[in-house]
Amino acid sequence: MKEQHVKKAAKFMLGAGLIFAGIGHLSFARKEFQAQVPNWVPLDKDDTVVQSGLVEIALGTALILSPKRHEQTIGKIAAGLFIAVFPGNLAQYANKRSAFGLNTDGKRFTRLLFQPALVYWALKSTNNLK
Repeated sequence: MKEQHVKKAAKFMLGAGLIFAGIGHLSFARKEFQAQVPNWVPLDKDDTVVQSGLVEIALGTALILSPKRHEQTIGKIAAGLFIAVFPGNLAQYANKRSAFGLNTDGKRFTRLLFQPALVYWALKSTNNLK
């Protein structure tokens, strides 16, 4: 399979994952996502989860549907989102909040390691990294 096809599939899967996660923010995983909102966020936890879910749905849709000329910009925005939500993952670890099956320090810590992979995925699948 050509690298171009692999990147397109990776971009589509990332977009679909963001849409799925965004829907989860608004429905079936709402409480779970609230466990990731740091206490220092000045908004209501549920409002934060709903708003971030809407952003994820919009960004996932943009990754899937955006024309080639906007691909790199959308990829940078997606990478920025993954960086921006990292404090929530840290808060879940630091505050020992169980959610999404992450019910031990080891599991919560391991999850932290996936965030750089998501940043890389967003950049690589949108031609920001050659």
